[in-house]
Amino acid sequence: MSPVRTIEIDPERPRPRQIQAVVEVLRRGGVICYPTDTVYGIGCDIYNNKAVKRVFQIKRRAKEKPFSLMCADFKEMNNYCHISNMAYRLMRKSLPGPYTFILPAAKIVPKIMVTRQKTVGIRVPDNNICREMISGLGNAILTTSAILPGDETAMANAYEVEERIGPMVDLLVDGGPLFPDPSTVISLVGDQVEIIREGRGDISPFL
Repeated sequence: MSPVRTIEIDPERPRPRQIQAVVEVLRRGGVICYPTDTVYGIGCDIYNNKAVKRVFQIKRRAKEKPFSLMCADFKEMNNYCHISNMAYRLMRKSLPGPYTFILPAAKIVPKIMVTRQKTVGIRVPDNNICREMISGLGNAILTTSAILPGDETAMANAYEVEERIGPMVDLLVDGGPLFPDPSTVISLVGDQVEIIREGRGDISPFL
């Protein structure tokens, strides 16, 4: 089995040509592994249904449990969800950052990404590689941790990701080692704050 294609990108100073190479894979319907501000993730263009289904297969996940999506900035986030004044006040000082917010989904979000409650999980990561490749693509990407069923811990570097997941994806973006810790998940539906999962993000601003 041939090794997965890998691109090394400096997370502090991503080169435009390297970012463009990642964007081209996403535009062709590819599935990629990439670093975030929490863990290495698996992702694709949210509007490529075939690629989204591939991620469900890789993660062996039921369609009733949709993945989150990742945006380049807070402004873009407004396109994919309905943000109340309360939610805006709470989120604006925490983003970009290691949080996944559960919010009412906008109509442009593909149905496969929306829960039965009409909500969507959404992130704006504190990672230059992520934000620049999303900006280059022009829309949000699907995001989920590069952790397969049966794995106990997240992988800390691209070598571990390649060994475990490499053959399943089209491109591996090596952004250097991470200290993996999942995002904090917070629901802001109906002006109610609910901490779903406590991870890397500080929950004190939401209490």
